[in-house]
Amino acid sequence: MSIKLKLTLFLSLLVAAILMLNLSITYFWSKAGMQNAAIDRMEIISKQIGESIKSYEDELERLEKAQEEKLLAASIAIRSSLDPDIDNVTNEQLVKLTAELQLEGISLWVKTPNDIVVKKSSKPSEINLGSNTMDYWYRAFQQLFARKPVNVGFGRAMPNFWSGPFNFATSDPDLILKWGDYYDGTTNYMINPFSRGDVLVDFKDSVGTEKLIKQLLNDNSDLVEITGIDPAFFGKAPIIKIKKGKPVYNLDVRDIVFGTYAYKDDADVEHVNTAITSGETVTANSRSGGKRLLKSYIPIHGDRDYIVTVSFDRSAISGDLHRQLLLSCVIGLALLAVTVLTSYWLSGLMIRPVRQILRKVNAVAEGSFDEPLPVASNDELGKLSERVNTMASNLSTYTNRLRDTAAELRSTKQYLESFVHHSSDAIHVADPAGNLMQVNAAFEKMYGWSAAEALGRRLPEVPEELQEDYSRILRKVVKGGSVADCETVRYRKDGSQIDVSITVSPVRDEDGEVIGIASISRNITERKATEEMLRRTEKLSMVGQLAAGVAHEIRNPLTTLRGFVQLQQKSGFITPSHLDTMLSELDRINFIVGEFLVLSKPQAIRFQLVDIRSIMKETVALLEAQAIMNNVQFELHEADELPSLNGEPNQLKQVFLNVLKNGMEAMPDGGTMRIGIWAELHGEAGGSATVGDGATVGGSESGKSETAGRSEVVAESEAASGSKAYAEAEAAAAREPKASAYTPAEAEAIQRSDESVSDSILIVIEDEGFGISEEELKHLGEPFYSNKVSGHGLGLMVSQQILAGHRGTIRYMSALGQGTRVEIRLPY
Repeated sequence: MSIKLKLTLFLSLLVAAILMLNLSITYFWSKAGMQNAAIDRMEIISKQIGESIKSYEDELERLEKAQEEKLLAASIAIRSSLDPDIDNVTNEQLVKLTAELQLEGISLWVKTPNDIVVKKSSKPSEINLGSNTMDYWYRAFQQLFARKPVNVGFGRAMPNFWSGPFNFATSDPDLILKWGDYYDGTTNYMINPFSRGDVLVDFKDSVGTEKLIKQLLNDNSDLVEITGIDPAFFGKAPIIKIKKGKPVYNLDVRDIVFGTYAYKDDADVEHVNTAITSGETVTANSRSGGKRLLKSYIPIHGDRDYIVTVSFDRSAISGDLHRQLLLSCVIGLALLAVTVLTSYWLSGLMIRPVRQILRKVNAVAEGSFDEPLPVASNDELGKLSERVNTMASNLSTYTNRLRDTAAELRSTKQYLESFVHHSSDAIHVADPAGNLMQVNAAFEKMYGWSAAEALGRRLPEVPEELQEDYSRILRKVVKGGSVADCETVRYRKDGSQIDVSITVSPVRDEDGEVIGIASISRNITERKATEEMLRRTEKLSMVGQLAAGVAHEIRNPLTTLRGFVQLQQKSGFITPSHLDTMLSELDRINFIVGEFLVLSKPQAIRFQLVDIRSIMKETVALLEAQAIMNNVQFELHEADELPSLNGEPNQLKQVFLNVLKNGMEAMPDGGTMRIGIWAELHGEAGGSATVGDGATVGGSESGKSETAGRSEVVAESEAASGSKAYAEAEAAAAREPKASAYTPAEAEAIQRSDESVSDSILIVIEDEGFGISEEELKHLGEPFYSNKVSGHGLGLMVSQQILAGHRGTIRYMSALGQGTRVEIRLPY
């Protein structure tokens, strides 16, 4: 659809929407106005009815009062004419008095134990009539006999007299009567004269409310019904009395007091209660008798509350509204037709420059940037034409640059793809979940999986026992770190193991978020085999060098054992002391051989996550008894939280035992062993931070504090990068009074720290012994070198080998007379 048609359609729809809105507002406004007018009219009618009811009730009250005064006068006359004792009164006397006084009849009531009944009457049908089923009539009779003022809520009470409302006679339900009841205590019966109530019916039909309602309905054709409701009885079950076998609906308990109630609605009861409670008019829509009605429930207050319900036919309102709506629709359609024609003509004028711009844009899209747009005006479309010309010029320039850049990118891509696919190292890229996204040919050759088999899944190339280490590497890389030249083991597709050196780094998107993990694997299986061969050669050389020392160490206890055995052969017995000596020499031989075996052929070990603090506490507990005997105290300082590390607990315990025993033996006069354990955290830039109780392990003497301070500087330098860190550490140690030494394994580890620096746990053990000279410090860890009389020279060498297996380091710092400080670092 063209812009011209769209603009025409838009303007037409806009005008149509405005017209519809205007029609809707007019319709609902007129409907509300007509409805309010109808409500106002119904309120006027209700007021007329209310005034009519008031006049009717005033006139009715006047008529009733005249009737009641007549009945009172008749009662007094009857009392004067009759004997006070009912037994002396005859029915004939009552008939005669009825005619004389122009009454409908006279009845005499007497009180019985359970009822008040008619004993004598001018009408035989009244005799023996009881009153205990007459509700408030029976209560009024009881109050008269009790000589009390009558108060039952109905009728009119005077001294010794009460007259109930007009009602249907019990003895003849076809008659409406008015009764008077008189008792002054001078007789043993109650006098009950009554007269006809035809005057009430005649007045109601000819002068009262019913006549007004008929007139209003005739004058207003849209009025359907007017109903007078007594809220006290409306919505309740009607009270029907059976009189002479005929059901009678008494006048005083009817819910509809005037008018008709042909259009009933279930909601009428609720609306009547709301109107009588709030005292305000309630208006509601209703549907009854096939008509749509508007009902108003109007409360009328007076001596007796009423609800006047006026029902208005809503079809009268709808007819006027429909005629008005039809006229408005015809006018709106005419305006809409004019709008369509006008908007179509205006749209053609407005979009003419747009068509020129469209032709230019199409030419630019096809690669033609030469012919500029003519600019005929300075309005928005003219400015748009200028910008289109500028855009075309810029696009021409940028397109040429993009062609050059694309050619350069293609060349770079070909170079990178050639590098990746022709590299001898296995390269693969995975998403953060570990699913492979790209592999090179070297990966397929090294691991055995083809690209089709590997892409889109995780490969089972990591051994189960190395899963935790690999997960730790992945977490570090996902957080943005990297791992270089990590030597480990991987599975090939056929299940065989290969030794590899892996470098893992993150792949980031343009926002710096890690979207992948790139891994480069180098097969070092042959190199590992060569190193193993070299280690075995070195071990054989070391064993050859140690053979003479081991033979010498074992020959001494063997000579002792031979002497005691020869002595036993000659004497035929041996003393317990000689046996103890022999056992001691055998233990010495066993110890030397055991330590030698650890050196030459370590037993199979099982690494697991261990808590270094628990191992240290267990070690201290083993030495507690010996420490007490030697007057040595332990001070243990540890960080509140330390990570677990991967190690063999028994071997680590052996290392701590060797170091602690050496420290205790260096303090023959007793002293304090200070032990500190904390974590060292190394940042990516090569810096370090210490987490725990600080770098100083206890100590109150100034000399000890100074030494601890110096060792902290050296510990920080160990975490630095490259051989520079090693040189600075040695220089710092050389400037101190204490001598310090790295083991060969530690020196090699520090020299490799430029490649990978791991967080570690630092264990510092300080004693207050006689110290070690600088010359002796150089030989620590050599086999069978010891400055103790009973030493074997194997403990520290075995400890160094255990720490090397844990990728840890050990360092000694000491000076004669100042004690010794041992620093052990274990990565985690």
